[in-house]
Amino acid sequence: MSKKRTHKTKAEQQHLERVAALGCIVCSNLGYPDSPAIIHHIRTGQGKGQRASHFETLPLCPIHHQFHGIGMSYHDCPKTWEAKFGTELELLERVRKELGLVAA
Repeated sequence: MSKKRTHKTKAEQQHLERVAALGCIVCSNLGYPDSPAIIHHIRTGQGKGQRASHFETLPLCPIHHQFHGIGMSYHDCPKTWEAKFGTELELLERVRKELGLVAA
């Protein structure tokens, strides 16, 4: 049985810092750049109770991340949120482009 790793590698930590520094991806799409962001690990493709890798993350402000009402926060109602702001995978693609990890 393998032991679950709890500490981030240096590369993971650096990536998360770069993602957060982008500011909230939803606010940016709405015309409000530079909104402070926290890290959201995407849920798409993950089993219940599982979290995506640190390289599959979105920068979201607290309002767009969790518990600020259906239609505003991802964790309140993911389907409604994605219909309004885009899917996690669409937003992840934009984040990767902004970080220069894929061709623009």
